[in-house]
Amino acid sequence: MIQIFEEGYFVNNRITDSRLSSVLNETKSFSAGTLMPNKTTVFLSHKHSDLSEMKDFLGFLEKMYNVAVYIDSKDPNMPENTSGETAKRIKAIIKKCDKFILLATDNAIESKWCNWELGFGDANKYINNHIAILPIKKKGINDLYYKGKEYLYIYPCIAFYSGSEKYKDGSFIKAGYYVRTKDSNGNSNITPLSDWLKKR
Repeated sequence: MIQIFEEGYFVNNRITDSRLSSVLNETKSFSAGTLMPNKTTVFLSHKHSDLSEMKDFLGFLEKMYNVAVYIDSKDPNMPENTSGETAKRIKAIIKKCDKFILLATDNAIESKWCNWELGFGDANKYINNHIAILPIKKKGINDLYYKGKEYLYIYPCIAFYSGSEKYKDGSFIKAGYYVRTKDSNGNSNITPLSDWLKKR
């Protein structure tokens, strides 16, 4: 079973509100069509009500992997009211970004927009292994009650390995974060998250 992170797992990486405001400048670059050639760009799909979880994971990505993350709620060119133009802009940004990650909280799983973004990301990123979900459950609940269980079998997932797990050959997996995928035979394969993010 793939690990499902609890809300607050990445809290030690939380960015400040002032840092979140400065994301606006970076998002302007995305918005203007100028991506950062020296950094992997990530479209982070999330439910806007999951602000704390988004700030935690955004801080984790920036601190540990030095990537540029697009946050649609910080895009000054996004229409004030959701419309067809909103969908058009989101499609264009997903296509331009190197990676697509869904912050797969219960709220995001129930969100029509997050699911729409995931579907579009799937169509544009899955074949090249540029899509992953980060499963996050409510604090204190059993994994069985996580609302996105079926997603764990469909999409590559970000997971943490403690160093006690083993490869099929019996050697230990180095502790760290990985992207876990399944091949056509149902066998699991893992790639260090750092390597996955570097592949563009």
